[in-house]
Amino acid sequence: MGSGAERVAGAPVLSLFRDDEDGFTTVGVAVALVLSLSLVFASAGATWVAGRSSEVQRVADACAMAGQNAVAAFSTVTQAIDACVLSLGLTGVVVLGAGLVVSCVPGLSATGAQIVQAGSRILDARGEFARSAADGIERLEATLPLLIVANSASCVEANSVGGMSYAGCALPFPSESRSDFSGLRKEVDDERLAELSVEMGEVSDEMERARHQAQEALDRGWEADCGSSPYCLWERASTLAGLGGSLNPRYPTSAGWTFGAPLARARNYYAARVASAQVGGSTAEEITDSACREAFYEYALEQVRGGSYQELPDGSVSIDLPSLPRNADQTRSTTLYTDVRWPCTTEEGGRTLHSSLLCPGATGASAGLASVAEVDAGSVARCDECRMDVGDLGRVAAASTPIDNGFEYYWRIIVEASEDHERARNEEVALEQRLKGLAEEGEGAFSTALDQLSVARPSLCPPGAWGCVAVVARDASRVVPTELTAAFLSSAELPEGAAVSAAVLAPDPSTAENNVLSRFFDAISASDSALGGALDGVMDLWGSLLLGYGSAYGSVAEKGGEFLDNLDGVLGGTVGAWLKGRLKQVMSDAGLEPVDLRLRKPVLVNSQKVLDQGGFDQVSSVRELVATLPDSGSATDFAQSVGLWLADEVGTEEFTVAELPIPGTGIGIPLTIDLSKLGGAA
Repeated sequence: MGSGAERVAGAPVLSLFRDDEDGFTTVGVAVALVLSLSLVFASAGATWVAGRSSEVQRVADACAMAGQNAVAAFSTVTQAIDACVLSLGLTGVVVLGAGLVVSCVPGLSATGAQIVQAGSRILDARGEFARSAADGIERLEATLPLLIVANSASCVEANSVGGMSYAGCALPFPSESRSDFSGLRKEVDDERLAELSVEMGEVSDEMERARHQAQEALDRGWEADCGSSPYCLWERASTLAGLGGSLNPRYPTSAGWTFGAPLARARNYYAARVASAQVGGSTAEEITDSACREAFYEYALEQVRGGSYQELPDGSVSIDLPSLPRNADQTRSTTLYTDVRWPCTTEEGGRTLHSSLLCPGATGASAGLASVAEVDAGSVARCDECRMDVGDLGRVAAASTPIDNGFEYYWRIIVEASEDHERARNEEVALEQRLKGLAEEGEGAFSTALDQLSVARPSLCPPGAWGCVAVVARDASRVVPTELTAAFLSSAELPEGAAVSAAVLAPDPSTAENNVLSRFFDAISASDSALGGALDGVMDLWGSLLLGYGSAYGSVAEKGGEFLDNLDGVLGGTVGAWLKGRLKQVMSDAGLEPVDLRLRKPVLVNSQKVLDQGGFDQVSSVRELVATLPDSGSATDFAQSVGLWLADEVGTEEFTVAELPIPGTGIGIPLTIDLSKLGGAA
């Protein structure tokens, strides 16, 4: 009964919404529509509020990325500068090494000195550029906090559209530089390399003089042995002694000919002359002449058999070609004068020396043998018929030595040439050993210079190296749109809000083979090298080393080695070739560390990671940062509100970091940075 009574009591109210046929009344339909629309627009308003509330986080993310973009750009600039400094230093040292190699080549000392001077000029330019670049980078780095804040604040301002107002900026951590650019100021000491080049050039010039003298003497000896016409030692041996074939070989040129050839020829010649010699004649004079020739041939054969020619392991030679007497005075200094070989008889004048017992004056009894020296001493008498004495012995060689159809004439030329060749050749070998010692010292000096370039590269830790933390606040002035909802909802404002975000730099794998340095080199290589000659490849060498900065150790060994290989006149087996091989090995062993050339790009991270590295607590730090942000202002105002004092070390929109010298041209190209675009330069 109770429930029925209630239904009866509520019937008048329900009748407003439902009719007698249990359908909806006009009032019921109107209420349902109003309620539905109220719910729809309330939901739309809530969605709008939620969407706009979250936008502050997006702005904070963009702010952090914008701030870190400036750090990325600065890192790229610094890496390009370091690549220029390192590649210029390597180019200078390689060119110096090339100068040492060329200085070792006889006859090329002037060219070697020119190359060394060019290498020194490149190193001087490298030092001046490195010092100015270090100063420029430090000034630019001091401005980096300002660029970070300005770039990020500009990003926040750009997002204040559609009636939404944001304030904030990104703050770098660390806020001050912890970089070390002292490596750029390291000097490369090339003084000893230059001194060695001068010393090597002097020694190589002396070597060239000695080598020329040795070759001239060799050619002179060959000419007398095989090359002169119509007579020469070969022709005389063939004509006078009938020698041929292997006993009397002929050499068409001095190549492959040595002083051992005429020595062997002379041995065969005098052996044949001794074998065919006969003492006799129709007169005493003829008998004496034949006897003296036999004695001379036997003496000459003994002498040439005692001669020697030897090539020693160190390249020097030992030559002993005996000189034969050319007159009576020279005969007195030989065993021809003192040999007891001449027959004596007892005549009216006492014991008398003869050229032979065939002498008509040898009528007395045999009185043994004596030497012609005893005739001069008066201990034996001179025969009145044959008149044998030292003068007769001297006339044998005197007849064939002064005239160009005598065997001894050419032998004398060969002996004198052998003495000149031995002296010059051995001097050349001694100078070569001295040059080798200087080359070994040059290898050490070259290695030291490379070691000076192998110092740690600049230690880069600029403001923002750990990351940038962005803090962005939204004011509460924005009213929820009421154009459609005013009839259903009361007006309301979007509440104020804040967001924090952080970004750090991370290597971009897609840029592992980036061509930043390639584009950079293309931009500065319009001027070709003006050095010319042996230095035509200097510009290419520098470009190769610059572009090989990412794998410095391999590039130096490969490109530096190619530069040395292209040097003219460095023949195998020489000190220059040896030094070239050693320098290539030094470059291969230099141990220059490769550089990661992947570009750095900003990526979002948990802000706690950056704050922890900076030594801050996240919650309290963020709350304090938000509280201190001004509603508006310049980048400097934002920075100062959080205790960051910005320095403007540059003062203009464009800033010249340094002037880059182009090797071999005397041209310098200013490296200018547009600060207004630095944030997007990465």
